[in-house]
Amino acid sequence: MLDAKLVGIPLANHFKHQLSTPFCPLDVVENGLMLKVPYESAVGSLMYLMVCTRPDIAYALGKVSKYMANPRKVHWEVVKWILQYIKGTMGYGLLFDAHSH
Repeated sequence: MLDAKLVGIPLANHFKHQLSTPFCPLDVVENGLMLKVPYESAVGSLMYLMVCTRPDIAYALGKVSKYMANPRKVHWEVVKWILQYIKGTMGYGLLFDAHSH
């Protein structure tokens, strides 16, 4: 993820359609692949980040957290997309002026 392409939105349109489609249970090959992926850990870390400092990822994270029990490869792709978004927007923030009314 160190050299990942940076993205400017937390959830791309092409993922929205894929996440709204019902998925069949994993086949043996995809299940073996997903057992090696730290999906639950990544989603849990993103949830902590969302609650503490990044409410902008709440919608995207809500979509992928529905699949914690049976994640597919597309769900992992969305998690990686969110991580790319976080990396690309780390310098963004809110600045409040102490003297404004």
